[in-house]
Amino acid sequence: MSIHLYNSLTRQKEPFQSLEPGKVKMYVCGPTVYNYFHIGNARPFVVFDMIRRYFEYKGYEVNYVQNFTDVDDKIIKRGHEENLTPQEVADKYIESYFADADALHVRRATAHPRVTEEMPEIIAFIADLIERGHAYESQGDVYFDTTTFAGYGKLSGQTLDNLIAGARVEKSELKRHQTDFALWKSAKEGEIAWESPWGAGRPGWHIECSAMNLKYLGEQIDIHGGGVDLTFPHHENEMAQTEACTHKPFATYWLHNAFVNLGDEKMSKSTGNFLTTRDLLQKYDGSVLRFLLLSAHYRNPVNFSEELAENAKAGYERITTALLNLQHRVESASEGHADKVEADKYRSAFEAAMNDDFNSADAITAIFDLVSDANVYLRNEQVEQAALTAYLQLIEEFLDVLALAPASDDAGLEAQVEALIQERNDARKSKNWARADEIRDELTAMGIVLEDTPQGVRWRRK
Repeated sequence: MSIHLYNSLTRQKEPFQSLEPGKVKMYVCGPTVYNYFHIGNARPFVVFDMIRRYFEYKGYEVNYVQNFTDVDDKIIKRGHEENLTPQEVADKYIESYFADADALHVRRATAHPRVTEEMPEIIAFIADLIERGHAYESQGDVYFDTTTFAGYGKLSGQTLDNLIAGARVEKSELKRHQTDFALWKSAKEGEIAWESPWGAGRPGWHIECSAMNLKYLGEQIDIHGGGVDLTFPHHENEMAQTEACTHKPFATYWLHNAFVNLGDEKMSKSTGNFLTTRDLLQKYDGSVLRFLLLSAHYRNPVNFSEELAENAKAGYERITTALLNLQHRVESASEGHADKVEADKYRSAFEAAMNDDFNSADAITAIFDLVSDANVYLRNEQVEQAALTAYLQLIEEFLDVLALAPASDDAGLEAQVEALIQERNDARKSKNWARADEIRDELTAMGIVLEDTPQGVRWRRK
């Protein structure tokens, strides 16, 4: 079965077909770097990283671009609050972004362009739009004329009249039409600015992504992604200005993830209703938070709570415990190939879920089914290495696709734990129960949980 995905542009599920065989060009809107990102911001980072990884798992070469907006009113404001230049604010929060994204197992993009480093391309793009009659200068500002692009509103389902009636546009006496949007903003006193044909200033928000797409991916891309809140105005305006310039369809597929809510309300820095990923990482492992975000289909909202996080932790530990148990038994298992593991059945279930619009929730269910069957097999007194290895490899394969594989144990810690377990076994054999209990307490303090089973002592981290 081929990959099918829900296209926000056509509002239906469609089979995926790349512009170039075997290759995927994918652009995802990155953060405006003025604060630590919250768990709602983390969702698109994790979701589109998962989508990228699945394409690669299916054999595609993915050119993945995610930008940083490193000049913005919020960045300038934060600089005043922290007594930093806009550049210093951006550098600080880009560094923190990578640290927190790394903890969520989000791989670096093929390119991470920054607005301040792409100014010549942005200015050239605006100049081209003016020359083509799609933009105009007004007292040092430059606006895109929405009436010159017949398809304006096709992504969000809006019309120009509805936008005006609904007051979903920023009003200005400098505009020809109230639905027009800024491509270039004239400099304000004391603010960072760049020279341009229209005077000193800085770019509007929407133009940066179009210019970066053109530079790093070309005139047409396969997938453009981001949060559902970006559909209008950001992605709508991106599409309009790009297609007005190239006269070609911009992105074949538009993908949007739903919100992460807190208290049944959208997480938002502006309202203070948010939890930073950095703070949550002090309490939960990054794999647990990633597991939580992937446990729901990306187009369904997630209502974050402590209960949900604890359930995610328990679910993830169920999988990792199965891995540890398999690894423990494989060392002492008998040789032979009589016990068959239906690898094709499990792989088909996993891929069917992922092929259906990257349904990571159902893919995780497929992993749980695999884990349940592996646990049943582990209860047998006699097990075979080949079967255990097959279960191990399948679970690790699927976890790798979702970037949920647990970090490998530190060799030094493993040796220390094994030595203590051996000493405890010796103490129990000599009926030195006091020493055996002391060793268990030592291991507990190290975050190690012991499980006494008929097949021997197993251990895992808390």
